[in-house]
Amino acid sequence: MGNLSVGGTGKSPVVAALASWLVARGERPAILTRGYRRRTDVPGVVVVSDGHSILADLARAGDEPLMLARAVPGAVVCVCADRHLAGVLAERALGATVHLLDDGFQHLSLARDLDVLVTSVGEITGGHVLPRGRLREPADAAADADVLVVMGADAGAATTEARALGVERACGAARALEQPRVVGSRASGVGSRGPGAGSPVVLACGIANPQRFVDDVKAAGWQVARAVTFPDHHPFSARDVARIAAAVSETGAAAVFATDKDAVRFEAAGPLPFPLFRVPMTVIFDPPEALFERVAAILTVRGDSRSDSRLPTPNSRRDPGASA
Repeated sequence: MGNLSVGGTGKSPVVAALASWLVARGERPAILTRGYRRRTDVPGVVVVSDGHSILADLARAGDEPLMLARAVPGAVVCVCADRHLAGVLAERALGATVHLLDDGFQHLSLARDLDVLVTSVGEITGGHVLPRGRLREPADAAADADVLVVMGADAGAATTEARALGVERACGAARALEQPRVVGSRASGVGSRGPGAGSPVVLACGIANPQRFVDDVKAAGWQVARAVTFPDHHPFSARDVARIAAAVSETGAAAVFATDKDAVRFEAAGPLPFPLFRVPMTVIFDPPEALFERVAAILTVRGDSRSDSRLPTPNSRRDPGASA
């Protein structure tokens, strides 16, 4: 699972959706991730979740692994630069039956049974490789994907995008916001379910594409009084909290909305002088069978041919010198 561009594609919600689907099928998925921008980079494998309990804090886990562990309670989540080592531990010690490589399209040391590439319309076909643009690899690398998930597109637009990139199977994906959920206990005057649609809110987010969150909140019916944005993976400081509180005071906003990814970092910032709500996001695939039937077929084949190990073998599909 991965993308060709640098951040902001919507990959993590797709990982969560696929992991949740696998849990519902009776599988025990292990999400294997490197834990980008962790504050405490400890050696070896950090088990963020054993599929039952959260076992690591933000500093050791990183924001996205901790977010995924909370979003999919039945999934194992392991952080390690060596995904093979993480997979061995997840499978042999924690009972994992299938492995999901989060941000793994460029992780070429392991072969995959299925490569899922997440993008948006025109992001790859109209993009340029770093440093001129945001692509990690040339556009023709997309043809190595088995399934293309196109965010913000319907089935027809996704198929068109896939044909342009040389990918056989594709599905569109739409983002949908769920009911806001209070972070901490300070919901006084607002209620634990958050302010109603039409209420003014301040958005506070440190993600790669904050405008997408702004647009989603507006589309869901809230009035965005102000968006206070920070760099991706930003650790919120007391000064940042004061800046957000000032925005709430100046605009008369009813509350502050944040993404799930931001919420795990806000929790480390201590008590907040404003009501904070995280707004979970789900993904609706069009058509869903384009992705899930392909995954189900792979699971059936692997179940029939698997020996004593479910771990993938070394990869030889693409240039092993590409960046991980």
